[in-house]
Amino acid sequence: MDFYNRLITLARDNYKHNFMEGLLIGLLLPFAGTTLGAACVFLMKKKMSDVLQKTLLGFASGVMVAASVWSLLIPSMEMSGTSDATKVIPAIIGFTAGIAFLLLMDKITPHLHLGSSSPEGPHSKLSRTSMLVLAVTLHNIPEGMAVGVALAAAIEYNTYLPMPAALALSLGIAIQNFPEGAVVSMPLRGKGHSKLHAFGTGVLSGIVEPIGASITILLAEFITPILSYLLSFAAGAMIYVVIEELIPETSQGKHSNAGTMGFALGFMLMMILDVVAV
Repeated sequence: MDFYNRLITLARDNYKHNFMEGLLIGLLLPFAGTTLGAACVFLMKKKMSDVLQKTLLGFASGVMVAASVWSLLIPSMEMSGTSDATKVIPAIIGFTAGIAFLLLMDKITPHLHLGSSSPEGPHSKLSRTSMLVLAVTLHNIPEGMAVGVALAAAIEYNTYLPMPAALALSLGIAIQNFPEGAVVSMPLRGKGHSKLHAFGTGVLSGIVEPIGASITILLAEFITPILSYLLSFAAGAMIYVVIEELIPETSQGKHSNAGTMGFALGFMLMMILDVVAV
């Protein structure tokens, strides 16, 4: 109960009131980003231009890579408890496990990537829409976990990952969730689905993030000893998503530098958020 006693103690004074508000904001920000992105169906035409879609996907990739380095891998090494070369061991183990986990989920879950005509994973009778949502939900799992472990680390290891830095990660995930929400809802609208249905599907694809983050925090008492491994696990899973899904999607169709420029902008923005927050 040490973790929960610490959480209650933090909430009793005025400073901790703000701390608890930060915790709530950190949990809800990513979902708000997805919801706002999905709401684009009410403001835009039925079809999103290829250039805009590639730019948004590239932007999301840049944010995730920068967040993986500054918000997850570096804190993972810093809280390892050693100052020599062995401090990279938790980061290496967790990073490898994160990639392996997403690789396994990719193999056992039927899903359909954006712009692809061939479903992946085991054969399923699910609709193409359902498999598209499953694909997005799959890569939202590590994002929700990343937010959850970052907030848990901010509570237990504030020196290595202060609450402002955890909130910067949450904000970065929220920013990159905006294009993800739009990328899910807009194609559905273009295929003839109603605006409300497309919006609801986009929102549903992001609900796993606050749920996953909340579960991670509730289990924080048990996972605190391995937080350094979990931070790097989330980083590995997020990098897998970028390499396996997002970057290939920016290269489909006619050649364009839009994805590259979007990646650069997203990476720089997340880097600034992380550095300024610390």
